[in-house]
Amino acid sequence: PEEVPSSVDYIFITAKGTGTAAICEQFAGVMKGKTVVSLQNGIGNEEVIARYAGSVIGGTVTTNFSVEGPAQVRVKSESGPMMLGVWSDGEAAGLDRLIGIVRAAGVPVERSPDIRAGKWAKSLLNITVNPLCALFSVPVGATADDRLRGVIAHLVHETFAVMAAEDVRVPWATPEAYLAHLFGVQVPDFAAVYPSMYYDIKIGRKTEIDLLNGYVAALGERHGIPTPYNRCIADLVRFRESAGPAHPTDEALS
Repeated sequence: PEEVPSSVDYIFITAKGTGTAAICEQFAGVMKGKTVVSLQNGIGNEEVIARYAGSVIGGTVTTNFSVEGPAQVRVKSESGPMMLGVWSDGEAAGLDRLIGIVRAAGVPVERSPDIRAGKWAKSLLNITVNPLCALFSVPVGATADDRLRGVIAHLVHETFAVMAAEDVRVPWATPEAYLAHLFGVQVPDFAAVYPSMYYDIKIGRKTEIDLLNGYVAALGERHGIPTPYNRCIADLVRFRESAGPAHPTDEALS
């Protein structure tokens, strides 16, 4: 923290949501009174950041990329521009300036009129696809299998019920409308991609499940809404985390 200049205009947090609280604690002095931009997966990061920052701008990036080397990032697929929106009051001018800076850097970016809904809309893909890919070691395209579609439909219906209780309005009016978009657009767009949660499990790193299905389950409990599928998926991923990376042996159980 002592190496960070005090005159920064924006602070970006791009770390996994599992580390948001620790980062905020470590850089609390730097973040105080500053505008902090969250470009993170999951739901709930902005609420944590708001306890430390002067103001918060939320953002979403729906893309798949890999780090090829120092200062070299290869974008493999993307389904839309970066979206940025005001999370806390009083940052409209700062948001417009930030969008101009990002756009000038050649990054497609748009202003979100409701970034909270935008974060939920982005998270729907992560809630439905990421855990299944991680648990079964398959790419996104495999989730179109009929044997998984029923599970995904339940995850979506539960999440829409929780969003309604939270007064969150995503672009799709019904679960069925989102499912049509998921299997008609998103899954084909990312068919060959393995989501980040798959790699987390593969190398034994903690996943963001508590900011996705686990978050839906927690809100469901708060509102009295049953979320058995999201709760089950979250528990399965947590168990898989605790088991560590797979180390198969030559011995087989018959």
